[in-house]
Amino acid sequence: MLDKFITPVIKPLLTPAVMLMHKRGITADQLTVVGFLVGLLSVPLLAFEMWYGALVAIALNRILDGLDGALARYANQSSSAGGFLDITLDFLFYAAIPLGFILANPEQNAIAGSLLLATFIGTGSSFLAFAIAAEKFKLEKPQFKYKSFYYLNGLTEGTETIALFIAFCIWPQHFAVMASIFAIACGITIFTRIHGGYHTLKQQEADANKAAENVPSSANSEVIND
Repeated sequence: MLDKFITPVIKPLLTPAVMLMHKRGITADQLTVVGFLVGLLSVPLLAFEMWYGALVAIALNRILDGLDGALARYANQSSSAGGFLDITLDFLFYAAIPLGFILANPEQNAIAGSLLLATFIGTGSSFLAFAIAAEKFKLEKPQFKYKSFYYLNGLTEGTETIALFIAFCIWPQHFAVMASIFAIACGITIFTRIHGGYHTLKQQEADANKAAENVPSSANSEVIND
C-alpha cells in the first residue's frame, strides 16, 4: 500500500552509492545475491534471540535490495533474469524471518508464524501469477514503470512487511500478536488481488476477443470498398 509513496523518496538517496558501485564494477546481480546472504544471517541470529543483530541484517538486506535495482537502471543492466533473481530471493528472505522467530520460541510462535508464512504464500503467488498474465496483455505499469514486471498493489506490500519485521525485532515478546494481525491483513490483500486480478483479466480477455472478432469484418469492408 505504501510502496508507491516510499519508493520515489528513497530512490534519490541511493544515487551516490549507486554511482560509486558502478565505478567499482559491481553488478546489480552481485548485490542481489550478497543482500540475500546477509538477510539469511538474521535466521540464526533470531533463533538465538539476538534481536538487534537480526535487525541489522534485515536492514542491510533491504538497503542492498534497493541498491540493486537502482544500480541496474543506472548501468542499463535491467533484465528479466535480474528481475527474476531479485523477486525470488526477496520472497525467500520474507519467509525466512518468521522461521527465525519460530525457531527462537516454537511453543509461543509456531502457530502465528505458520499462519503468517501461509498468507505470505498467498500474497506472493497472487502477485506473481497476475504479473505473468499482465505481461501477456502488456498491461501498463503506471506506478512502477521501472520494475521488470507488473506490480499488483495490495494492503500489505514490501514497506509494510519490513516495518513489521522491524517491530518483531524491537518487541519480540509480541511476535505472536503482531504476526496474527498482519496475517489477517495479508488475507485481505489475497482476497482483493484475486478478486481484482480475476475481473481485470476477464475484461482484458473480453476486449481481446472483441478486437479479434472485429478484424475480419474490417478487412472485408476494405475489400468491398476497393
